[in-house]
Amino acid sequence: MNHLSISDIRKRIDRYPRLPLTHLPTPFRKMENLSRALKGPDIFVKRDDLTGLAFGGNKSRKLEFIIQDALEKKADVIVTWASVQSNWCLQTAAAARKFGLKPVLILFKTYDLPEEWDGNLLLDFILEAEVQIKEAEKGKVVQPEYVEEVIEEVVNEIRERGDTPYVAPIGGSMVGGSMDKPLGAISYVNAFAEMLEQAQMMDLEMDYVVLATGSGGTQAGLVVGAKALYDRLKVLGMSVSEEKGPFSRDVLTIAKDTVEALEIETEVKKQDVIVFDEYIKGGYGIVDKELAETLRFAAIQEGIFLDPVYTGKAMVGLMDLIQKGYFKKEDKIAFFHTGGTPAIFPNKHLISNFLKR
Repeated sequence: MNHLSISDIRKRIDRYPRLPLTHLPTPFRKMENLSRALKGPDIFVKRDDLTGLAFGGNKSRKLEFIIQDALEKKADVIVTWASVQSNWCLQTAAAARKFGLKPVLILFKTYDLPEEWDGNLLLDFILEAEVQIKEAEKGKVVQPEYVEEVIEEVVNEIRERGDTPYVAPIGGSMVGGSMDKPLGAISYVNAFAEMLEQAQMMDLEMDYVVLATGSGGTQAGLVVGAKALYDRLKVLGMSVSEEKGPFSRDVLTIAKDTVEALEIETEVKKQDVIVFDEYIKGGYGIVDKELAETLRFAAIQEGIFLDPVYTGKAMVGLMDLIQKGYFKKEDKIAFFHTGGTPAIFPNKHLISNFLKR
């Protein structure tokens, strides 16, 4: 297939206006100690935990487009939802406040942590976000029907008090709510172009991207970026929540919407979406001993802190695949650090207890 150039893809992305929320490009460098310790391929890290908004993370890139969309639609309140310690919700609240929107966060208790002001929830409180905490099945993704029911009730209340809500879908990923384009995924087509440019400057030919994948937009954007710019590279998503069958279909849907939105003459196929669900383990947001040890290992080797919900599980998966011989020794792997590190703190007792054993 004929690849687009990086400048071509950026022209297409620039059709969608966005606000300045992030410090770009984020750093991209080799994890020398980690690569040596694992005795496998060379591993590089894309530091999207250093995007600059709040405590950083991949959602900042998405929110550059989404907050702009909310302002264009004359909203004065932004409504979204996720789990209690959601980094998406924190970054949405921070971005909303920066541009004069009131954040309303619907937080579902999908894992068994106390409702205390800690981690992302403390930061939500500092931002004076309106927080509503709802019960949910532990370790599972909240059913869409239940979410829709709750969101409809909240939106009606907002309208009754005279405000105009913008409903941002979880993670800024699937088209829905007030978002009629896959804005989150579009931002990660741009992130792929950014990483590819950095790799080229380092005279590197990358073989894989590895990331934690939750709501699907980040993986979908990276897959579209790879197909359009550099299709020898494979994107491996380590699911933190859903089985790979239904989740792969979600990522494929977002990717196809993104190809259409950017008018890219390529087709993302089922085989282009690679998802591993073996590393969900106990369920979404559930910390175990292997995860705690992986957080410590990455911190000791590289001075980088991963989070216990997303990037920690992605690193568990990457290390396991290296041990199983999935990669060749000469491969070059880019690990996307998507942020979320404030979630370490409300999990402090679990993490410390596992590390003491």
